[in-house]
Amino acid sequence: MPRNTLTREQILTAAIALLDTEGLEGLNMRALGKRLGSAATAVYWHVGSKDNLIALAGDQLWHEITLPDPDLVDWRTAATTMATDLHAMLTRHPWLLQAFGSFLMSGPGKARHDDHLLAVYEAAGFAGPAADQAASAVFTFVLGNALGPAAAASLTRKLRREGSSNAEQAIGEAQAEARETAAQFPRLRARLDTHSADYGAAPDNTFQFGLQAILDGLEALQRGPAR
Repeated sequence: MPRNTLTREQILTAAIALLDTEGLEGLNMRALGKRLGSAATAVYWHVGSKDNLIALAGDQLWHEITLPDPDLVDWRTAATTMATDLHAMLTRHPWLLQAFGSFLMSGPGKARHDDHLLAVYEAAGFAGPAADQAASAVFTFVLGNALGPAAAASLTRKLRREGSSNAEQAIGEAQAEARETAAQFPRLRARLDTHSADYGAAPDNTFQFGLQAILDGLEALQRGPAR
């Protein structure tokens, strides 16, 4: 695709698809240009650099999160919707968590999300720094819960790239060793055959349980000490 017919939107869409499949380590301008039917130089012309491309692609993802109107729904419904959508977005695009630690990630998409998030907690009655604390408490909880799926996706890509039976054998041996270690402790031993024993996994409904517990706590703070 010639440079003058290629658009930034097309580049970002293709970059997100490539990142979802290959992760940060699999993104390069040549591979992206091949997807677009264009030269890598044309991609550089539109986005400037690989780092800037990742920042632009990451910022685009924040538009996938629903922003409920606090005037139309209660604050807990709005907070639950935004946290659930954020968790789902991070699960769909696990490379974004990795990017947070390696790139400067900011832009109008995230700013729009963050501003609306503060409006939700202000509607709950939190003001000033308290609104920031409430929003951050929920936000960091969501990030933490998305780490497991992100780690599992990264490991799967690593094994696929290596394409080596030795690599799969190594991870199998590591998992077997982890099971042997866990078997020495009664509570871990009882959970060895459950879903939560899988790499990067947690018990069913863990996210929903934790989110509601945090919102219950924030609601209790707003009510004040029990009389």
